[in-house]
Amino acid sequence: MRTRYAGHFTAAAMRAAAGQIATALPTLKPGFSALTDFSGVDAMDLDCVPHLTRIMDLCRDHGIATLIRVLPDPKKDIGINILSVVHYGRKITKVTVDTVEEAERALKN
Repeated sequence: MRTRYAGHFTAAAMRAAAGQIATALPTLKPGFSALTDFSGVDAMDLDCVPHLTRIMDLCRDHGIATLIRVLPDPKKDIGINILSVVHYGRKITKVTVDTVEEAERALKN
């Protein structure tokens, strides 16, 4: 699964993204990998967090095995790394990279 976030993310936009992901998850088999690209995000409102954690919980419950995040600017991290530890736990492989190219290489490994 690949997701890309760009621009200024609001709670409404993140709620819509959560709905799209919830719809797509049944098409994936447990053990799937996800590439999440945050490189185009200009800003993300803090009220996005409940929707972002819902996405994480949905993916965990559906059996995500590997999460690869493109997060080149640590200043734009609203706690994504910390939230993923809490919502994904230690069983899921989590990789954070600076570019989409690095993420694509990580998916192939």
